[in-house]
Amino acid sequence: MRKKEGWCPAMAGLIGVLFPVIFSPDLFNPLSRSSPSLFSEWNAPQPKHWRLLLPALHSQPAFKRHLELWSPLPDQGWKPCQHPPSLPYKSQGYLQVFLDGGLNQQRMGICDAVAVAKILNATLVIPHLEINPVWQDSSSFEQLFDVDHFITSLGGDISVVTEPPSEYAWSTREYYGTGIRETRIKTAPVHASSDWYLENVLPVLQRYGIAAISPFSHRLAFDNMPKSIQRLRCKVNFDALVFVPHIRALGDTLVNRLRDPGNLARQSTGNYAVLHLRFDKDMAAHSACDFGGGRAEKLALAKYRQVIWQGRVMKTQFSNEELRNQGRCPLTPEEIGLLLIALGFSNNTRLYLASHKVYGGEARISALRKLFPRMEDKRSLATSEERGKVEGKASLLAAVDYHVSVHSDIFISASPGNMHNAMLGHRAYKNMKTLRPNMALLGQLFLNKSLEWPEFQSAVVAAHKNRLGQFRVRKEKQSIYTYPIPDCMCRT
Repeated sequence: MRKKEGWCPAMAGLIGVLFPVIFSPDLFNPLSRSSPSLFSEWNAPQPKHWRLLLPALHSQPAFKRHLELWSPLPDQGWKPCQHPPSLPYKSQGYLQVFLDGGLNQQRMGICDAVAVAKILNATLVIPHLEINPVWQDSSSFEQLFDVDHFITSLGGDISVVTEPPSEYAWSTREYYGTGIRETRIKTAPVHASSDWYLENVLPVLQRYGIAAISPFSHRLAFDNMPKSIQRLRCKVNFDALVFVPHIRALGDTLVNRLRDPGNLARQSTGNYAVLHLRFDKDMAAHSACDFGGGRAEKLALAKYRQVIWQGRVMKTQFSNEELRNQGRCPLTPEEIGLLLIALGFSNNTRLYLASHKVYGGEARISALRKLFPRMEDKRSLATSEERGKVEGKASLLAAVDYHVSVHSDIFISASPGNMHNAMLGHRAYKNMKTLRPNMALLGQLFLNKSLEWPEFQSAVVAAHKNRLGQFRVRKEKQSIYTYPIPDCMCRT
């Protein structure tokens, strides 16, 4: 089509953003890890914040702000505590746990299982990971984590075995799934105390020699625990849980290529950031927010909510504006891109995309790609042969993303969730930068349709001065895996 006379360069830039959204031949490009939806709900989503997007496309960060952004965090006066081992004298029996959820939820469950085994003076059987109901992933502990390292690291604290001895061979997941069993504990309350385990699980161990707890996720309190138990949980999370060698090797390959894209054979000190773009269909449906897809999208998300959760998650009574003002809506790819540009990230930033699926596919992500053309992910950085051992396995793919994320210069999560919480804690433990978006403020800014780019940028910078990894002391009932101070870390 011939360009009409009188069109300004800004309008041409806008067309450059919109045309790939509507006419891109790569609508389902592998980078988005998307697929046509179960419900045909959307026409290609278009950018919603044109007033901000056009100046952001041409924005150049101030040198000082850019330098400060990529500078490492200074010493904040805390370091990981030492955990002296104290192996019990005699085991009371074998403890089994069955963990559901995704990778990060299972990590927390494993840490809690070790702590409960210590409380009970029991021998821990390597935890059983349930099939993930969302991603249909059946990856086992042994496929994800280095079992030998796990057992060796905890050898001075508890006894760990890969399976129960032969006299307890009957104690399997199938056995507990076919009837009521006296050795299975189904009543463990969420955030149970150590006394609860001593009163309810220890007698089962002593009588039968084995006890199985299912379900187990979030079944140990964060408060009123002995310091030794807290530090043991930290030791498991930050030291004992190491991914299997082939996951670490693939992760290292991606890290090296992000740091030095011009020379894949050697390491480099080039900077890169990881963006965990938590914008899958489950997230969108669960939030009940409006993401600009029109009536068809709203109806489809409502239908999805009903089919998947069968009425257990209902549409909120709050309006979209109220939800956004409260910071309860996940940021879209376009919105997270605008946030990063406002904070001083340049369009030359090496940005690694860590996520499973993007709701809306390439159409939804095209504005972010325009802002960050050097955005990469597993498929763009590694060959199909290199990805062979993890392809099609959601937990293993998530483990690769975890490895790349924990080694990045900056980690950004578009919305709170298990990955956000895990990275916030792990990177605090290592004193590394993690951007925590101010969801409430951003929701209000994006609702203001008259806001110009300079005012938006100024408000974003002011609101995120202390949200780049500055230590936060854990409050009551908060997770030690998200806020490791003061349970896991000591004053220098």
